[in-house]
Amino acid sequence: MQKPFVEPEAGYQFDPESLTVESQHQSEKLLSCGLDPAVFKSYVDISFFIGLGIHFGIRNGISAEGNVNMLQRLSQSRPVELGEELVVKGFIREVQAVPRGRVVDTEVWFEDQQGIKVVDASRRSLKPDPNRVGTRGAGERPAPALVAPWAELEEFTLTPKNVVRYSSEGNSIHYEPEAAKKAGFRAPIIGGGMGVHYLMDALWKESTPQSVDLDIYFRRPIFWDDKFTVVKNHEALGLIRRDGKVLTEAKLN
Repeated sequence: MQKPFVEPEAGYQFDPESLTVESQHQSEKLLSCGLDPAVFKSYVDISFFIGLGIHFGIRNGISAEGNVNMLQRLSQSRPVELGEELVVKGFIREVQAVPRGRVVDTEVWFEDQQGIKVVDASRRSLKPDPNRVGTRGAGERPAPALVAPWAELEEFTLTPKNVVRYSSEGNSIHYEPEAAKKAGFRAPIIGGGMGVHYLMDALWKESTPQSVDLDIYFRRPIFWDDKFTVVKNHEALGLIRRDGKVLTEAKLN
């Protein structure tokens, strides 16, 4: 049930709920990214827990409209089976005022039926002030995780049609040009979780990881018509533009 929207504040608790990631849903979303669902076998691509955590917050009254992901924790103690029932829990840990608006730290995790935490999908996001479009400054910027040299793995080109297919209601900067322009972007930008699918695809093509522990940094917006390359070294994975600028990077802990 959707709660009325409230302003985020430290200590705000979310009501736990059960959920699953079904095979058909995963296949449809990954195909819209241009990725092969078979890479993940019978398991959930943990990138999905980013969006699931955000929509969990929405149902608990915390709007995601206009929000921009900054930092994502993504750890998994074991592979999660497609169709496996989990319980998602969470709360807002901290809200900090910055020149561009407010930075919100949200703790989100997923437990199995034995009450064991199997996925941590906590995040830091910017809730922009619409009256401060164009203002710079969103708090301390973490040091780069991905440093050259790296190996180039695969190149992808996004299309507006496929980005809209992937996106879900809740944050129109991902699928409505006017909303994106009002937020200061030249065009819609993809959600953070969509970009992370390309990183997980590269990781799973190497082997089936029994555990994953990543700190993911969303350095620059990825527009719905962008081209990027997946790169990797022994410390991190990333998405880079043709000019070498890092768009998204994931530190391998």
